Amino acid sequence: MLLKDALKGKTLILASKSPRRQQLLGELGLPFEVRISEEGDETFPADLPFEQIPEYLAIKKAEPYKHSLKPNEILITSDTIVWANSKVLGKPVDRQEALEMLGQLSGIKHSVITGVALVYGDEVRTFSAVTEVFFRPLAMDEIEYYVDNYKPYDKAGAYGIQEWIGYAAVERIEGSYFNVMGLPVQRLYTELSAFLRDV
Repeated sequence: MLLKDALKGKTLILASKSPRRQQLLGELGLPFEVRISEEGDETFPADLPFEQIPEYLAIKKAEPYKHSLKPNEILITSDTIVWANSKVLGKPVDRQEALEMLGQLSGIKHSVITGVALVYGDEVRTFSAVTEVFFRPLAMDEIEYYVDNYKPYDKAGAYGIQEWIGYAAVERIEGSYFNVMGLPVQRLYTELSAFLRDV
């Protein structure tokens, strides 16, 4: 059965203000509503293994919505991190931090991990996807050009693969391109299909 048929009578709620996530979910051809609460706390325990951080944050993002969900609504929340040089690169707070992050990514492989939480009634399912991204070495004037023209302050790791830097700097990737944009849509499609069969 097509997922859009399985969703009849149900409403998908995407809890994200990210235009990239909204675009990617829309490309699946599934009707959904966007619902945004106040900015939540995106901290996580210091001893949490890095591969578990995105799912932990996706569940945390779902908390403010749970009490207001209607019986026929399915909530989707997600969070993306970049893991490089044994540390998490989140969203840069300013130009200097963006420059520093991209300097750290220059010439190395890094991991982009997106965690997703699905909430339907009392049922919660989480999953994550990992993509390895390989950057060529970048000159500082290239990094400055990108940051000053694209202002990637809302993006983990200070870059969007769909922007100039993705064309100019990314040598190759291993895994889902859309995951690097912020939502592993193929995995979401299969996980959502399985979730509906199980609940």
